[in-house]
Amino acid sequence: MKKRVLFVDDEVIVLYGLRRVLRCLEPEWDLCFATSGREALEVMASSPVDVVVTDMRMPGMDGAELLLTVKERYPDVVRIILSGYSDPHLIFKSIGSTHQFLAKPCDPETVRKTISNAVGLRSILSDEKLMRVVSQLTTLPSLPNLYLEVLQQLQSPDVTLTKIGELISKDIGMTAKILQLVNSAFFGLSKHVTSPVQAARLLGLDTISTLILSVHIFSKFSHVKMPGRSLKQIVKHSFAVGTLAKAILQSADQSRKNCDDGFMAGMLHDIGILVLVENLPEQYNQAVVLAEEQKLSFFEAEQQILGTTHAAIGGYLLGLWGLPDAIVEAVAFHHAPSVCTNLDISSLTAVHVANVQELLMHDADYPVAETTFDLDYLQRIGALSQLPKWEEICRNTKTTEVEL
Repeated sequence: MKKRVLFVDDEVIVLYGLRRVLRCLEPEWDLCFATSGREALEVMASSPVDVVVTDMRMPGMDGAELLLTVKERYPDVVRIILSGYSDPHLIFKSIGSTHQFLAKPCDPETVRKTISNAVGLRSILSDEKLMRVVSQLTTLPSLPNLYLEVLQQLQSPDVTLTKIGELISKDIGMTAKILQLVNSAFFGLSKHVTSPVQAARLLGLDTISTLILSVHIFSKFSHVKMPGRSLKQIVKHSFAVGTLAKAILQSADQSRKNCDDGFMAGMLHDIGILVLVENLPEQYNQAVVLAEEQKLSFFEAEQQILGTTHAAIGGYLLGLWGLPDAIVEAVAFHHAPSVCTNLDISSLTAVHVANVQELLMHDADYPVAETTFDLDYLQRIGALSQLPKWEEICRNTKTTEVEL
């Protein structure tokens, strides 16, 4: 069945140009167009759409407001910004309601690939076996109130890093954890940080938001007892993978946003393990035993026992929370990146390499099958020649054990 894609831009000439250059995709998609946010909502009310691609700056209702409304009314719709504006406030405003950002001018192939990847990701994350396991989950962690308050603050026209820091300061427990992490060797800052305001200014919004979310999630599962690795080991591994993934992306000259996405994806890549242990401990234990007895990777053992994996469950949860597709994709496919249709060097690439390399460096007891690079995937995206450099970066990047 053809996917219906709605393009929104207040400049008619831009829509005409999009219609002309994307005409070749009409056998694949049903294209429709709107000249305002209000008109776009009317189109969606009359007939469902699968994807909305909107400009950022428009009179009346801007792109961020439109996508926020779409998220509330039609949460399953893929939401993409296509804009020539890089106004920090507008970008802040769209965080939490946007799956992908595209910058104008943008060639038709990039638009096609971005939409296809986003639709494909949702298709994989609605797999019948995954949904069967998800239906058995009695408790799923929710986004922390502080994280939601930060996102809400970003909608404000006068948002600043100072105000975000002041908001964090109101949560005494989170303030203590953030300052403990920021002042640890993990970040290696040259000055002692004494307040969340100072931390926000030094580290930036994305890193602070990642810490809020990660601290909350790991604290949520502090009571969980698991076979194999302990929660402390998972926390240490997760922080290390986030650090290494960011270093890999920086070496590949990726944008700061892509590097920050890689950091968050690395931090959260094993969240599905915690969800499984909390909700399906018997099946999780069976997978651990099977992996040990048959010398399988835990990923393969999960497939046999559950029909799905902790990676897919983690990706599903982050998608449910509305995190950007780059992060969802990296978490969902970090053990099997070849399943993904994205052929760019991305957060997925970095988290996959960082995860394998971190296990090779620090977990000698892990099965060999778990510590194997997907060479076919790296070859397919043209990155195989960079693997030795990335391995060296991982070996030379300092990662520090953290306490939560």
